[in-house]
Amino acid sequence: MGYKVVVAGATGNVGREMLNILAERQFPVDEIAALASRRSLGTECSFGDKTLTTQDLDTFDFKGWDIALFAIGSEATEKYAPKAAKAGCVVIDNSSLYRYDPDVPLVVPEVNPEAVDGYAKKNIIANPNCSTAQMVVALKPLHDRARIKRVVVSTYQSVSGSGKEAMDELWDQTKGMYVPGQEKEPNVYPKQIAFNVIPHIDKFMEDGSTKEEWKMVAETKKIVDPKIKVTATCVRVPVFVGHSEAINIEFEDFLDEDEARDILREAPGILVVDKREDGGYVTPVECVGDYATFISRIRQDSTIENGINLWCVSDNLRKGAALNAVQIAETLGNRVLKKA
Repeated sequence: MGYKVVVAGATGNVGREMLNILAERQFPVDEIAALASRRSLGTECSFGDKTLTTQDLDTFDFKGWDIALFAIGSEATEKYAPKAAKAGCVVIDNSSLYRYDPDVPLVVPEVNPEAVDGYAKKNIIANPNCSTAQMVVALKPLHDRARIKRVVVSTYQSVSGSGKEAMDELWDQTKGMYVPGQEKEPNVYPKQIAFNVIPHIDKFMEDGSTKEEWKMVAETKKIVDPKIKVTATCVRVPVFVGHSEAINIEFEDFLDEDEARDILREAPGILVVDKREDGGYVTPVECVGDYATFISRIRQDSTIENGINLWCVSDNLRKGAALNAVQIAETLGNRVLKKA
């Protein structure tokens, strides 16, 4: 016996990936519904070897459905998530709306799977920010060994994190560099993204940080340990898919780089590719379509007493969003619902 599963936002980048990953991982689905807004009503979506036709999110009855994967943004989630939850359908939400709610678990299954047990307070589980998800997968096994005091992270985030329009903008601006008359002015981003980097993701806050940087701080504390100090600089780069992060970690106890490498090799969800030679590391192009979080460039930081540097790369549409949501559904099923 399997589950009745809803994917809301099925026509977007993340929604389509959710459908793909549910099929790839053979999630026990008895029945599945693809939901979209009325402007996308009737659009066809693939689910394994099946073709689904989107139904109207606004009129959909969630009663009798087990799990709903939401990829519709905060504004729509605020309207429809409580409706689904009240009908008895557990919502796994990819937006930022519920991440900081103390009554809503914020879950990365490799890091804090036990947190899903608290879903019943609101019948909602939150998926973390894409940049946070891959980082905490790397931090947790190291934290268990040597206790992390402080993290300094710089991100290099692909345009797919901003949606399809951003991917189109990068493509159009790139073409415009070579084809006279096809120049494309910035629309999604405040400055040109092609052949450029933009140290600005989400809104600016009063202290000078951006909301994306604040998310990484707050979410790491909620998922891993509230005592960890985090400072982040988040940068948008002209890459279509795949987020990269340069992470500096300061520990309470000394951790040798070789031991850190061994720990990460054994950790769930991680693949270590760390050869000290040309090409002996993973780049975002190489991680696209993969489930893993890739770790490279593991080395001692000689400027502090107990420090390690590493390079972290992952497909942000997968581990950063759709895959993590499906893994939450799997964890929920195994720990709580236990139908399959």
